[in-house]
Amino acid sequence: MHIRGDHAELVVGGRLDVVSAADARTVLHSAVDDGVGDLVLDLSELDSWDATGLGVIMGAHRRAGRCGRTLVLRGVPPQMQRLLVATRLHRILAIEGGIGVESLPRV
Repeated sequence: MHIRGDHAELVVGGRLDVVSAADARTVLHSAVDDGVGDLVLDLSELDSWDATGLGVIMGAHRRAGRCGRTLVLRGVPPQMQRLLVATRLHRILAIEGGIGVESLPRV
């Protein structure tokens, strides 16, 4: 997993899973705490995430809310969009451009 960027926009790549969760959490929390306004999380380079990785994203979302910020997901890969829809988190998280639920392939 790699994360690059600053307190306004971060690009997450590789795997966001139980192995990388602690490092990702630290970077995301620092970015939330050190900035103002929206924090854009670009997931276009993300290969996969597991439940732990999704928990990291949700934790950053809650922390951003407590700081008066909004966590905005950008470039969410289709397989991860399906997971967000299945868990109904697409209704809670801010997703740039939204998710076209009707255009996602059925699983």
